[in-house]
Amino acid sequence: MAASCVPIFIVLLFLSSFCKSDDDTLTQAKPLFSSDKLVSKGGDFALGFFSPTSSNTSLYLGVWYNTIPARTVVWVANRDSPIAASSSATLAITNSSDLVLSDAQGLASWATKTNIVAGGAGTAAVLLDTGNFVLRSPNGTYIWQSFDHPTDTLIPSMKFVASYGAQVVGRLIAWKSSDDPSSGDFSCGLDPTSPALQMLIRNGSKLYYRGVWNGATVSGGTYSSNDDSIVYQVNVGQGGEVSLTLNVSDGSPLTRIVLEHTGKLTSLSWINQSWVVIGSRPDAACGIYSSCGPFGYCDFTKAVPVCQCLDGFQPNGLDVSSGCRRTETLTCSKQSHFVALPGMKVPDKSLHIPNRSFDDCTAECNSDCSCTAYAYRSLSSVIARVSLPRCLVWKGELIDTGKYNGNTSFTAGTYPNLGENLYLRLADTNGIKAHIRSAGNRQNKGILKRQILGHFSSSSEITDKIIEFPFISFEDVVAATNNFSDSNQIGMGGFGKVYKGMIDGGKEVAIKRLSEGSRQDATRQHVLDWPTRFKIIKGVARGLLYLHQDSRLTIIHRDLKASNILLDTEMNPKISDFGMATIFGENQQQGNTARVAGTYGYMSPEYMMEGSFSVKSDTYSFGVLLLEIVSGLKISSAQLTMNYPSLTNFAWKLWEDGKACELVDSSIFETCPLHEVLRCIHVGLLCVEDHPNDRPLMSSVIFSLENESALLPSPKQPLYFAQINCKTKETRDYTENSMNTITITTLQGR
Repeated sequence: MAASCVPIFIVLLFLSSFCKSDDDTLTQAKPLFSSDKLVSKGGDFALGFFSPTSSNTSLYLGVWYNTIPARTVVWVANRDSPIAASSSATLAITNSSDLVLSDAQGLASWATKTNIVAGGAGTAAVLLDTGNFVLRSPNGTYIWQSFDHPTDTLIPSMKFVASYGAQVVGRLIAWKSSDDPSSGDFSCGLDPTSPALQMLIRNGSKLYYRGVWNGATVSGGTYSSNDDSIVYQVNVGQGGEVSLTLNVSDGSPLTRIVLEHTGKLTSLSWINQSWVVIGSRPDAACGIYSSCGPFGYCDFTKAVPVCQCLDGFQPNGLDVSSGCRRTETLTCSKQSHFVALPGMKVPDKSLHIPNRSFDDCTAECNSDCSCTAYAYRSLSSVIARVSLPRCLVWKGELIDTGKYNGNTSFTAGTYPNLGENLYLRLADTNGIKAHIRSAGNRQNKGILKRQILGHFSSSSEITDKIIEFPFISFEDVVAATNNFSDSNQIGMGGFGKVYKGMIDGGKEVAIKRLSEGSRQDATRQHVLDWPTRFKIIKGVARGLLYLHQDSRLTIIHRDLKASNILLDTEMNPKISDFGMATIFGENQQQGNTARVAGTYGYMSPEYMMEGSFSVKSDTYSFGVLLLEIVSGLKISSAQLTMNYPSLTNFAWKLWEDGKACELVDSSIFETCPLHEVLRCIHVGLLCVEDHPNDRPLMSSVIFSLENESALLPSPKQPLYFAQINCKTKETRDYTENSMNTITITTLQGR
């Protein structure tokens, strides 16, 4: 009996191997039948026949994830011509090297068109580890691939060619319903006729949603969690080819972008045995195309996005849903000026003015009284490392505009800022706006400052309505400080003494400095626990956001450091010492100085080496400050070894080696939530990156700190500066600013 078992076992093993059909290749001699499937070599994807409903009335040929329990289909061949489930189905390679799907009667349900006369004997169809189903010629050339014919889904490594020149090449088309793969009403693709590089979702022929990428060669951004990253990349190739590619790093979860049957374009990752939504567009009712009407915008900075009117406009009716109208009529016979609106999704129906600098773009719109707005962006080419200027202008109504707070979901623009500056034309009124317009350029920065200070003292009404800064008279300052009494002095800044006092019915001006709490004693360990430090980090970030974006004026601090952060009795931080601050004009995004002034270690590379500064210079300083707060070390602390003379260099090395937790101050290490502290270190390293364009805006910094689910890019190694003589660490140029300036930081509001 035992002897007879041996040959039976061998026969069963042989039959099992012979009948197994779930390898990755299909040949002319080996077609695919209804009960068969192909499995990619890595085992991640399967191709075969499926029925999406329990009724099993129809068969579809598709590709799905093979390693997860819930069947998730990413590609369907015969979505609009299913085969009856009662009939057997066959996928075969013909003599003309085509794939043909047919039923039991031999009627073709779907076929490729390779236009090859002969050669089928050597042709093979292979399901690759990427999920791409390819038809391969005998010499290995791909003569057809499923990635070139997507249905409703994009997966990593798929190059989705959206347009070529002015022709739409590819579109995603949603399923008709969650269990019906046939072509639905919603489609998604790029608009090749728009200079703004727009992604459009249509409901039939009606425009449903418009997304704008604010980069050309590479856009979308890199998002990561620890060592896992997801890259959404828009590429503009030779000949005007525009394509979208989704890439992930090794170890990242399964990720896909799908156009749902509801019309939403959604990014999902397989986390903890379920599909988790990473981002979705549109994600608000007012995000649907033109929901806010002419000159209205969807304000995504709100917890619940709502329609708002652009600056200088008011609702046409009881709410903004019917659009907005100007509060001051704009005519060609009336003087006008431009206001900068940061973080905006630019409107639809723009005109592209080629080969223009920022100043040329401004002049182009300024010289045409019918021009209502313009936007300029220098688009970076990652391959060529060059700037590609893009000047957009608008005439007439502004439609489908939005305002963002730095959310970095997958349909965003170049990381980390979703929007860009929109310069809106408004009619002049009597007062400060016309003066700012006439003085808002780099050459007249000093005139602009003097005019604003003059308006502070001459018109409290204008100050309250336009400038949003409180006016405090010199007499009030003298009274609050008891005539600058030594008993009211709390410290010494780079431009003079710092005092505390009570003004305006009990507003406290300044209490103590963060640097005073840096001593390693029991008081510091108790007061500056992690919740307090995290509160300070977020408070300083919000203060910078106010200076850079939320204030009517763009203010660059230029000397952000620990000793310039004041804390009240509740440990709320306030940014102080604006002696080196610079106010940017309306159209200004960058400044330059021949005299570099600041504090060594906190100065950004472009400012230190070239005298160039912007809001990203303050971002760099904030990153240094953040790393100091987390570590308890100074930027060039004596506690660092000779191998790491800079805190930024030390932090980067620990991060690169996977030892970032060693940077955390030992006094808080045992009690702090490590994931929160590591996220702060991650953000800090992003802020101190070498190139300004790689650093996040403060809106994105705040969003990243307050949203643990937000994915972050992997930081790059910061530029290393050799330490200079300690006596020159504080390098201020006192001739650049007036010594007669009094700086006041109040503790109410930012």
